Amino acid sequence: METTSKNLNQSIIKAFTLLDAFTTEKKEWGVRELATKSGYNKSTTYRLLSTLVSLQVVQQNENEKYSLGSKLFELGNRVSLYQSLINATKIPIRDIAIHIQETVLFGVLKNNQVFYINKAESLQGLKISTSVGSYQPINATAIGKVLLAFSSHEKQQNTLKMMSFNSYTRKSITKKNEFITELEKTKNQGYALDLEEFELGLICVAIPIFNKNNKLIGSISASGPSSRFELKNVSNYISILKNGAQKINL
Repeated sequence: METTSKNLNQSIIKAFTLLDAFTTEKKEWGVRELATKSGYNKSTTYRLLSTLVSLQVVQQNENEKYSLGSKLFELGNRVSLYQSLINATKIPIRDIAIHIQETVLFGVLKNNQVFYINKAESLQGLKISTSVGSYQPINATAIGKVLLAFSSHEKQQNTLKMMSFNSYTRKSITKKNEFITELEKTKNQGYALDLEEFELGLICVAIPIFNKNNKLIGSISASGPSSRFELKNVSNYISILKNGAQKINL
């Protein structure tokens, strides 16, 4: 679809025009000189800079000039981080999916939700609708339980405060105290189950993924229909997941 100027937000365009002025040769700008450079009047330039400062996109230095802020560094690293996770998990989760004959997902915590960044489907397994780049609730997913159970106490408490504990099926955990008990159980046994809590007929088992420094970096899960994904075989599923997880080098 062709994009016309009518579809574009002019304030965002102006903000990025200012940001584009910051280079390795010119890392700092005063309001007046940046207004001259951009062609915007001084009040518009100051208003845009103030907004960008509030978002940590730029920062005001002691000399009252402006430079690029930490948010851009954070966003840039976030892109490279996700790409490295995709690259590191691609072959291992594909092999797990083939071996376990079910769909395998890799997810991380983002915005107090589960954010899926990789997926592998087995030709024999059930095709599930969850897609890369989508979000699902923490309280109703095996990956969500694992990610929160193995997070730091501070991260866990802050996330619990932000969660809504919505019901997705009649089996969803909707009470905070019950979910905390579930997290303790998950931490103790080293894995989590989603027993039709997000979607009826679908069962998932998930384990944590740690890097070489033993820091939690995500979780992988295998999902299958309740008619085939039998609880008596959970230990076998976990064994396959763990064997595959050992090949994820981060």
